[in-house]
Amino acid sequence: MAEIRIVGTAHVSQQSVDEVRAAIGEFTPDVVAIELDPSRFQALKKQAADPTVKDVLEVKNFNSLLVQWLLAYLQRKIGFDVGVAPGAEMKAAIEEAEKRGIAIALVDRDIRVTLLRFWNSLGFVGKIKMFWALVVSIAEVDSGEEIDIESLKDQDVIDMVMAEFRKFSPNGARALIDERDAFIAHQLILLKAQRPEGKILAVVGAGHRQGITGYLDTPSTLPAFDSLVGETRSLPWGKIFGFAVTGLFAFLLAAIGFSGVGLNVLFEAFLFWVIIHGVLSGLFVLLAGGHPYSALTCFCVAWMTSLNPMLHAGWIGAYVEARVRKPPITDFRKIYETESISEMAKIPLFKVVLVAALGNLGSLLGTILYFIFVFPVLAIDPGVVISDGIHNMGAWAAGLF
Repeated sequence: MAEIRIVGTAHVSQQSVDEVRAAIGEFTPDVVAIELDPSRFQALKKQAADPTVKDVLEVKNFNSLLVQWLLAYLQRKIGFDVGVAPGAEMKAAIEEAEKRGIAIALVDRDIRVTLLRFWNSLGFVGKIKMFWALVVSIAEVDSGEEIDIESLKDQDVIDMVMAEFRKFSPNGARALIDERDAFIAHQLILLKAQRPEGKILAVVGAGHRQGITGYLDTPSTLPAFDSLVGETRSLPWGKIFGFAVTGLFAFLLAAIGFSGVGLNVLFEAFLFWVIIHGVLSGLFVLLAGGHPYSALTCFCVAWMTSLNPMLHAGWIGAYVEARVRKPPITDFRKIYETESISEMAKIPLFKVVLVAALGNLGSLLGTILYFIFVFPVLAIDPGVVISDGIHNMGAWAAGLF
């Protein structure tokens, strides 16, 4: 009967590198199963082709791409501090298996699927919390705060970290941890069936070891494989919010127009919409280090894109930024090699993505602030204006029939 042994590692640990090499030598497996998917395997072996700027602009997943880059920087920065490159233990497993002529199996889910399911699972508030936690973590690492990497393989520490993560983001933990535990367990069971008398050594992050082991011990608890792949479908809250904003703005203008306060107030309400969206979107683009042309573009289009859920000011600003900066194809690899956030911020491709993210954020902030301050700015009573507007709209509509 096939035997499966699991080695739990820390992804930036020299001790994990040594443990992986020793486990392969001592266990002499027929297959080394690695917590990688084909794209990360190729990237680790530096065989992957870098995406082009056109690829980045067409996909439009600027926020998730930004989070992916910052997560990679955080892991790489920890690796710098302890003198071990991220993924060194996976690379050691690959090298040791190839040296001994042992088959390699890539048992993790496609990273693009994982990140997409993770990002879609968070919701608006969850995305803000996750991004803020990421920024705080980077600040702590950059400040030189010491991290005990080896403690991250201790089961008690793992349980505590996982419990905190589940408390912080239950849906995120499900997409990043639980689903991948189940996916990897499915792959190991398949390998076991293909090699009934073989020995399989699985090299996975320490945080996955317990979950995978649980599924291997009780396969009946495994979720269906089809439920772990593909995109998750949820309500398009972004588009729902966008259409709600469009409807609310149209209603507000109609109420002001029919209330009898005067066309000058109606014009001022519209002008305030244009100015607050344009100023905040353009300002955030400049804060991102964007080119003045990109900021001017966002200033000009933000009021329109805020009324169209299918468009975003930051997307258009990013396109202009790409046209002006002309990021070389090598920028993608440079982003993964930077040693500081300030160095990363100077890379043209990073600026393109940051312009998209912050340009959109500025426009969103403009929408929120508009509905908070529009009546004080116009110096009118919202209750009276809306009441009179609805009454007069009703009378006008009744007169049509």
